[in-house]
Amino acid sequence: MKAEELMYREGLLNGERILVTGGGTGLGKEMAEACLILGAHVYICGRRGSVLEETANELMGRHGGKVTPIPCDIRSPEAIDDMVQQIWDDGGALTGLVNNAAGNFVSRTEDLSHRAFDAVANIVFRGSFLVTQSCGKRWLAEGKPASVVSIVTTWVWNGSPFVVPSAMSKAGINAMTQSLAVEWGNRGIRLNAIAPGLFPTEGMSKRLGPLGKMDLGDSPMGRPGRYPELANLAVFLLGPGAEYVNGQTIAIDGGQYQADGANFSALSAWGDDEWRRAREAITEVNNQDKAKRST
Repeated sequence: MKAEELMYREGLLNGERILVTGGGTGLGKEMAEACLILGAHVYICGRRGSVLEETANELMGRHGGKVTPIPCDIRSPEAIDDMVQQIWDDGGALTGLVNNAAGNFVSRTEDLSHRAFDAVANIVFRGSFLVTQSCGKRWLAEGKPASVVSIVTTWVWNGSPFVVPSAMSKAGINAMTQSLAVEWGNRGIRLNAIAPGLFPTEGMSKRLGPLGKMDLGDSPMGRPGRYPELANLAVFLLGPGAEYVNGQTIAIDGGQYQADGANFSALSAWGDDEWRRAREAITEVNNQDKAKRST
């Protein structure tokens, strides 16, 4: 990403301290880079320490500034509290949090094991809440203002077949956003959410399009989203000047939700053979991911 792809003045986020969960890859990395370019001290967390280190060095080498990588499995409350305390000890309160860490894959619901359900729900639903709560308790105790931005999907409004654990979990985070916006708003803590459309990333494409194509329909604009477009929206919600925006979920999908619902209903056409091949492809990707976490 280049500074000129962002719509904001240089130094807009000087002095800000922002944590991006799942910040080592994909959309999290893009949002972390935008915050760094604009002057924030950025913290990124995820399960793969080597990936976080690589991303931090890459971004600082490109833009300067400070990116601090912290390995953390947000499925663990203890790991979350340790990470958040480490951040507070490193310079004080965060000013912003981006709940971006996620997991998802396509599957017929009848084929899901409880472990497969938990693999998504424990990161997206439970993990996002626990990170928000851990930061929130500290902000409230210290009387500090902050902005929380959670990445959800347009499925929070209409659901989606074949990604039911994600649809349920993201809907929960949407409810958390609206609820805490009211509960904490009078103490200076804002919560908003972004519902991106198709912004292709490698991990997402392999798990949501295991047969080579993501069957999500087409945006009326005839193209997928561009990373700086998403980053500009995240910065708007995190940065100064948007203090009256609270409790909102904003879609950025080129109008696809209005056009066709933007979910996986097209996979109803798949038969047993397609689902078998999809499971095999997703299992291979998961095994590769586990091998990377062990290095």
